[in-house]
Amino acid sequence: MIYTLIITVAAVYLAAVNVYGFVLLFVQRKNELSGEGNPVKDSKLYLAAALGGAAGVYVAMFALRFRLKSLPLMVLMPVIAALYVFLVIWGLSFGSNFQNGQNFIYYYPLMNL
Repeated sequence: MIYTLIITVAAVYLAAVNVYGFVLLFVQRKNELSGEGNPVKDSKLYLAAALGGAAGVYVAMFALRFRLKSLPLMVLMPVIAALYVFLVIWGLSFGSNFQNGQNFIYYYPLMNL
């Protein structure tokens, strides 16, 4: 029960962060094309990617045909996305160990405080 709740919350979180990364790149492109003075900084893109939105930023780069010549974005976004895929798969395999009635407190006695 709690395992499915954790998976659901994690999936909603990752979807929201990826949409946020997509929107950030969309706003950055819109501001650059219109010449507005308040652009989105690249540090926000890197932060969104570090929080799990690297796939959204990477897809937005190709969907909007924007920032494709930026080497740090073209290299870092797929690497960070692959890292998150690895972490999600590892987390799912780790969580499945507790499906058979085993207690989380048994494995981590310090959590019993």
